[in-house]
Amino acid sequence: MPHAPQHADAVAHTVTEADAEAVTGSVSGVTAAELDAALRGGPFHVALRAAISARGLPLQRVQHHLSRHGVKVGVTSLSYWQQGARRPQRPESLRAVRALEEILQLPDESLIRLLAETDGTAAAGRPTGRTYRSFLAASDVLEKLFVELECPADDGLHTLGHHERVRIGAYRELLERESQHIVRAHRDGVDRFVAVHHGDPGCAPDRMSVRALENCRTGRVRRHHDTGVLVAEFLFDTRLRAGDTFLFGYAVEDGTAGACREYVRGFGAPGGQYALQVRFDEHAVPVRCHRFTRHSAAAPRGGRQELAVGRHRSVHLVEPRVRSGMVGIGWDWE
Repeated sequence: MPHAPQHADAVAHTVTEADAEAVTGSVSGVTAAELDAALRGGPFHVALRAAISARGLPLQRVQHHLSRHGVKVGVTSLSYWQQGARRPQRPESLRAVRALEEILQLPDESLIRLLAETDGTAAAGRPTGRTYRSFLAASDVLEKLFVELECPADDGLHTLGHHERVRIGAYRELLERESQHIVRAHRDGVDRFVAVHHGDPGCAPDRMSVRALENCRTGRVRRHHDTGVLVAEFLFDTRLRAGDTFLFGYAVEDGTAGACREYVRGFGAPGGQYALQVRFDEHAVPVRCHRFTRHSAAAPRGGRQELAVGRHRSVHLVEPRVRSGMVGIGWDWE
């Protein structure tokens, strides 16, 4: 079912009568076991309230600690967050949440993970997508691999169209993805494209393979096991001049991780059309699917729309013109 829209972050500085108990810190104590359960099961506001109570901190003290971290948040906003009346959404608010994890002595990503839930409810024990920390680690690795492959910051290509087909196998694993690109060169001399594949947690990049499908051939391939990153160079059969268009395709065979629950594509800059199709094996069809967007790896998900799995066991999305950020399809197995 579609979730209720979330309100914008609170900015008022007055305290309502309903907030009085939370502001004075006179909530009941929380045991370590109760706090652990709240952090695992959520939702966000319950976990935050449990963490504040477990540390015995009035909200004024929490606000003071945040200010020492260079983050300004009103007491009323904190109260609304722990009541579930508001959710932190703006960049400054997300900075506050990460600071709260440190102030309240919580595990890294414990609150951010709960915020990333699309409907504000985390099912107990349900695995989640990649963490913000994993995206940062992969970004650091990619930067080093790009230097090794002598990739310029600007690859000289503008994407006019990008169509991806993802296959999920009988064991619910990400089996393979095929990509077809239509690009236009905006400088002379472009003769290659560097593709990035970020496998699911537990994957084995050493057992992945890549293949060129059309109008290109495989060049150098680099892998990083700890982050699940594979980088492959695809060489064109010509050097493009500024204004030239080019169409090419390639595939990455994976199948090395456990159950896959989403496929996400990130865009560093606006571009042309993007289409994603996910096809499921007949022995592994999810109970529900949805599309979603994220402004960044650190931001909560939004733009949720349910997708019906048809008789062909596939779902898709189409973005006529992509914007900076992330778009993906997620699904539940049970």
